[in-house]
Amino acid sequence: MVYYILWILWFLFHGKVTLEIVGFGVLICHGVYWLMCHYMAYDVKKDLRLIIKLPLYIQYALVLVWEVVKSNLAVMRIILSPNLEAEPGFVSFETDLENEVARVVLANSMTLTPGTYTVALEDNRYMVHALDMAFTEDIAESVFVKQLRRLEDKA
Repeated sequence: MVYYILWILWFLFHGKVTLEIVGFGVLICHGVYWLMCHYMAYDVKKDLRLIIKLPLYIQYALVLVWEVVKSNLAVMRIILSPNLEAEPGFVSFETDLENEVARVVLANSMTLTPGTYTVALEDNRYMVHALDMAFTEDIAESVFVKQLRRLEDKA
């Protein structure tokens, strides 16, 4: 599949089709595909898994946007309410996420949502600073963790 994509790109970027261009395209695309598989650890199965999980990635992005909007409103409420006292603090928790990329995505997702900031990440242990401790309720089982578990096939 990737080989054909390379071949189509070859024709699109070249602009015309002749016997020489077809022949060179076949040779160059074979060479590039072989280099990708041999030296860059490319595997078609990885791409197929990514394509199969694409709806879950899109869902995670939508959940992240929704959580950012909700957090923005919560922080605005704290800032604009003169008699509402925020209770800042640190919270530490662990997750069962196995993939290092998933752990980093979780840390970054919490940092992107206003009101929380990931201070440290070591193995599966997170240290998060919160503008208000109410933001950290059930943080170890947050919607981000649940979505990332689904991406790791642990749901």
